[in-house]
Formats: sequence, C-alpha cells, structure tokens
Amino acid sequence: MNETGTERASTRSRENTRARLLDAAAQVFAEVGLGEASVEAVCERAGFTRGAFYSNFDSKDELFVELVGRFVSERVEAVRRRVAELLESGDILAASTDAEPANAVALVQALDVPGDDRFGVMLMNEIRIRAMRDPQTAAAFLAQDDRMLREVAQLVDDIAAAKDIRLAMPAEDAARMVLTAWEGASARALIAGATDEELFAVRSREIARVGQLLIDRA
Repeated sequence: MNETGTERASTRSRENTRARLLDAAAQVFAEVGLGEASVEAVCERAGFTRGAFYSNFDSKDELFVELVGRFVSERVEAVRRRVAELLESGDILAASTDAEPANAVALVQALDVPGDDRFGVMLMNEIRIRAMRDPQTAAAFLAQDDRMLREVAQLVDDIAAAKDIRLAMPAEDAARMVLTAWEGASARALIAGATDEELFAVRSREIARVGQLLIDRA
C-alpha cells in the first residue's frame, strides 16, 4: 500500500521531533552529564512536552543509547568518506616489502578522522557504565557496539583488498584492536586535559602503533 501525503507528513514530523530531542539531549549531556540530564531538561531544551518525549522514547536511557548510535553512524560515515578519498587519490600505498611500515600506519590512520570526539567519548563511557548496571541498556549498547565493529571491519577489509594488504588476523579482530586503541587513547587524552588537536595527535600516534600488528609480513 502506498503511503499517503498525510502519512508522509506525520512520519516527517515524528522524525523531526526525535531529531530535535536527540539534539537537545546532546546539549544537556555535554553541560551536566548523563546522570543530571533529566527528561524535563531535555524537553525544555527541545521545546516539547514530556508527552512528546514519551511518544518517541520509552526512557532516558533509550534516548541516550540512540544518541550513541547517531554518534557511531556519523563517525563511521566520516571514516568511509575519508577511506574513499584516500583510495581514489592513491595516498594509501600499495603493499610491498619496503612499504609495509607505511601501509600499517596508513591502514589505521585512514580509520581515524578529526571530529567532535570529546562529546562522543564521554557519552560512550557513561552509557557503558550505565549498561554494566542495567540489562536493558546493556542489550542496546552491545547492539550498537557490534554494529560499529562490523562497520569498521568492513572498512578494514575494503582497504586491504583495494591495496593488496594482507592482514595478520581476521578483519573483525583487527577492527576490535583499532577501536580499543581509539577509545583508550581518547579517554586518557581527555583525562589529561588535552585540547582537541592534542587528542587527535595522541590518538593517531597510538593507533599507528597498533597498525604495525595488523599487517602480515610472512
């Protein structure tokens, strides 16, 4: 059955409401943290009533898990664009004995792009802590984590296949190493009070080291 104009308008309105609530939640979270980011504060910032909130989300946790999902999607899309540009320009070197160290660095650095990572790192860590205590949040968070792992693994596979780089492990294991290094370096840099530029530089150096472990030199 074809969707009517009224149904399409209703769908767009609902999507707009959800997007505004997510935007408001991101602002409130950045200001006060997850624990103090109340439903009321999110609704007030978005200009909606509690009824509008609960017609879109069952709970604050569901809202913030979806916010994690949006952050993940934006980061993966940014990386996908960068990988496409690098492959098209030839900046990711073709594999050879002499080029192996450069390929290791390029393979991993292609997966790291500058961005508003401070917010994302803080959000993901607070959601992770909440997930340790709440089974429903845990299930939603693990689903998002698995999706990100699959997306990054596909990107690793795409780069390796395009440039004839032989991986020392399955792409999913390589992706897990990259993500662990990314999150650990980002968290340590934020705790140390690094600026956005310093955060990116520190993380790039850290995951470049990981790249040395991903290339099969046999």
